[in-house]
Amino acid sequence: MPLGRVSEVATDNESVRIAYTHGGDAEEAAGNLRLQLPIDDYSAIVAFFSSEYDARAIATAMAKHFPCTSVFGCTTAGELGPRGIGDGGMLAMAFRSRDFSVVASRIKDIDALQFDGVRDNIRQARTVLTELEDGALGRNRFGLLLVDGLCLHEEPLVSTIGACLDDIPVVGGSAGDGDAFGETWVVFDGEAHRNAAVLLLVSTELPCRPFKCNSFAPTSTKLVVTEADVEKRIVRELNAEPAAREYARIVGVLESDLNGHVFAAHPVIVRVGGDYYARSIQRVNDDGSLTFFCAIDEGLVLTAAGRLDTLGVVEQMFRDTEAELGEISVYIGFDCLHRRLDAEQRQIIRDMEDLYVRHKVVGFNTYGEQYESMHLNQTFSGVAVGKRKPQ
Repeated sequence: MPLGRVSEVATDNESVRIAYTHGGDAEEAAGNLRLQLPIDDYSAIVAFFSSEYDARAIATAMAKHFPCTSVFGCTTAGELGPRGIGDGGMLAMAFRSRDFSVVASRIKDIDALQFDGVRDNIRQARTVLTELEDGALGRNRFGLLLVDGLCLHEEPLVSTIGACLDDIPVVGGSAGDGDAFGETWVVFDGEAHRNAAVLLLVSTELPCRPFKCNSFAPTSTKLVVTEADVEKRIVRELNAEPAAREYARIVGVLESDLNGHVFAAHPVIVRVGGDYYARSIQRVNDDGSLTFFCAIDEGLVLTAAGRLDTLGVVEQMFRDTEAELGEISVYIGFDCLHRRLDAEQRQIIRDMEDLYVRHKVVGFNTYGEQYESMHLNQTFSGVAVGKRKPQ
């Protein structure tokens, strides 16, 4: 197999083994990951790969090269791994069976989501997970959710899953397509799917902790959604003015200058309970309306956000997590594309990259993040997995 276009970094995080490759076609990439990962008994492999690869070919190739292990994954808007933050690559996390039990469910036809069907799938998955635990006490559980990032239905999906898994924290990410917003895919055991999601229920004796952080704060400036196409997440008017024009006025730029970097630098947020969550803007449409990454509604009151210390917030999260869990094997991280764009614009991307590499972050840049029962934007979330305690 020619590997001239492929570079690799393999690391052994003990319980979760990580492999990374860049370039080549699907067959080359999957073969290179196979070369890096030691032959072992894995309960599951999760792969995050650039949308430059053909998703169907990746699903087929990974099933070929890892015939004894189920492989799951999704396309990305950037990969987070041992080489830092990049594009055009593919990374794999292999969960060793000695430390993890994993049960997978595929949720199809998200646009016609049926609560009873999701509930039945989750109930069955929980039963299997309990059987795999074989009566072991004190195990930690969490869920990993990968969802078609252009399905426009993450909110009801995450809410439904949260209602069925109220005692198991769920984190995840919406699959990406670079900055093209054309097609996003999830992979479930040898097949690639759209309008679908993959839910992995994980049980382990290792210490675990879900995490979530962002770097925005509310200001006094409000924007009210006065006209919208709720189904398509399109806002036509803000404060009874054309949406793009009013947003541009609020953030102090020309309407013609609106782009992803402006949206990343000037998020709008909404208050839910006692906390604020971003409602990120995806793009400006030809008619001056704005398409959002999250659900919106007429009458929704948005708040223009100010910026906190991005790197300082993440460093504090790492400190808090490690104070609780001790040494970390891996942070499985879902980081919004807009956070990356903002870091690039402010020229702190290399500092962010170094921070992620030092703390063993593995994941991808998303079109949205899932945390417990909420679909979020402009957030860094995921789950930290600690190391086995010395006997």
